[in-house]
This record gives sequence, structure tokens and C-alpha cells, in this order.
Amino acid sequence: MELKLLARIFLGNPLEKWLIAVAVAVGVYLVFFALKSVSCHRLAALAGKTKTVLGDIILAMARKTKPLFFLIISAYTGSLFLTLSHSARVLAGKITGLTALLQVGVWGTAGLSVWFERKISGEDAEQRARAATVKLLNFISRAALWTFVLLLVLDNLGVKITTLVAGLGIGGVAIALALQNILSDLLGFISIILDKPFVVGDFIAIDEFQGTVENIGLKTTRIRSLFGEQLVFANNDLLKGRIKNYGRMKERRVVFGLDVVYETPYEKLVRIPDIIKDVIENQKQVRFERCHFAKYGASALSYEIVYWVLGSEYNVYMDIQQAINLDIFRRFQAEGIEFAYPTQRVLVEGNEG
Repeated sequence: MELKLLARIFLGNPLEKWLIAVAVAVGVYLVFFALKSVSCHRLAALAGKTKTVLGDIILAMARKTKPLFFLIISAYTGSLFLTLSHSARVLAGKITGLTALLQVGVWGTAGLSVWFERKISGEDAEQRARAATVKLLNFISRAALWTFVLLLVLDNLGVKITTLVAGLGIGGVAIALALQNILSDLLGFISIILDKPFVVGDFIAIDEFQGTVENIGLKTTRIRSLFGEQLVFANNDLLKGRIKNYGRMKERRVVFGLDVVYETPYEKLVRIPDIIKDVIENQKQVRFERCHFAKYGASALSYEIVYWVLGSEYNVYMDIQQAINLDIFRRFQAEGIEFAYPTQRVLVEGNEG
């Protein structure tokens, strides 16, 4: 009786084959499900230890593996134990292929998201620009990925995509020409964020303009000048010029000069470098470099002084320079050394008669 039941034909296959196919499909599904659970657990532990980008990408892709993908693959594996018509076999293959393509799209989306987030992560001052970049690049990368997947799906369904691809190419060129300025600024934004010539909070100078970067937008970068007004630069134009980034300056080199009168005795001229050195070394956050009697001026003897401020803040530099100037004035006054100022002597020759 049981043999007769197993031999009964259902949809072109005996019941025995159906049971084998179902058992294989269930077994494959359970194996896939168990592999996903174990691999996610182990990858999570490994990613926590190594903290590598590749580990995080693989973990994100494993977690995004859909149960429907396992179900379709398992069903297709089970169907291999059945006798199916050619059309049914082709249909099963196409459904499996489409499911695989969609799953690849999901994996790619997960991997790209993790990669961009890890690669663009930086300092807190860059938070707004970084968030905008992650969002923009994720959108662009996902759009490109899913466009490619869609074309493969259509091709798998028998749709001729050659004409469609050509149309998309022509349409893309037309759109690019129409939006040339916008796209150039958009690419400039991506270049600024990825190459990081400056970030939000940096003090920069572009030609005769200078100020603190307040915002890096998709089309423009906004800078707050020293006088309080906001300067707006197109991203593409900004990258064409030469940018001085004072925010990346770890130390500030200061060069200044002073003049003393020609009547200064030789002994005091010799002492001036030591006096200057002593004044500068008494300041905090500075490193003295040199002080030299540089030249004979038109109406004064000129000295050149160089020192380093061990920091980049402009206000700190000005406070130090002010303290140095005041101390030099005090020491010169005590030494009887006179500062020079522009003078002109007129010699008058009289006629004796």
C-alpha cells in the first residue's frame, strides 16, 4: 500500500521524488540558515577585535542575506531531483537567477554603505560635511548599482537592453551638458570632502579673502571673514585657486625687525641679539631661532628676529608678540638703546664773504 502511494504521480513526478525534493530543499534551507547565524556571530566577534573595514563589510553583507534568497535557492536545489519540462526548468532557473541578482544588489548596498561610512569618518568638526557626503555618495553608488542590477534583470528576462543602454547614455550626456555648472560644483564638493584640503572650522585664505570655514555644501562653500560677513564660493571655483590653510599649521614662524639709531655704541649693538634672545625665551610656548644685525638702513641699523610660536591660534601669537614688544621696549630703555625712526639731515653750506 505504501509503495503504491509513493509511486502515485503528482504533476509528472511520483510522490517519492516529491518527498526527496522537499527533504533536500528543507535541508539546504536549514544549512544556509545555520551558516548565516554562525557566520554572523563569529564575524561580529572578529570585527570587534580587528575593527577592519573588510571585516565590517563582510559582516554587513552576511546580515543582509535575505531568507527569501535561501528559500529560492533551496527550492531550486530540491527541484533538481524532479523531472520537469524544459519550460518549467527554464522558469525555475530564471526565478533563481533574478533572486540571486537582487541579493547581490542588497549585498552591494550594504557593503558600499559600510565602506563610505568608515572611509569618510573623521574629526567632530567635519560632522556635517561627513554626513552629507555619506548620504550623497551612498545615493550615487546605490543608484549606479541598482541600475546595473536592473539591466541584468531585464536582460535575464529576455528584454533587449542595447537600445535602452544607448538611450540612457545619450540622455545622460544631455543632462550632463545642461547641468554642467551644477555637476562641476558637485564634483568639487566630493573632491573637497575626500581630499580634505580644508574642513569645517579651518581658517583659510583664498587670494585676498580669508576667514573660517562654516559650511561645505553641495554647490558652495561658506566662509566667515574676519570682518564678520559671510563669503560664498562655488566649490569648483574654490578649487581652482591657491588655498592657504592656517588650520593645519602646528607652529607659527614669526619674523619681525627693529631699527636702532646710528649713534648706538658698538658694545650695545653687540648686546642687542642677547637681549632679544633673553626676552623671547622668557615667553611661554615659543622657540627662539635667531637675531641678527641684518643691514645698514637709510637712517637706522636694522636687526631681524625669528622665533616660533608653538601653536596655531592667531590670538595667542598676538599676545606673545605684544609681550615681546613691551619687554624689548623696557630692556632697551634700561640699556639706553634708542629706537630709530625716519630722519633726514640737511647740510647747509654758507658763503663766506
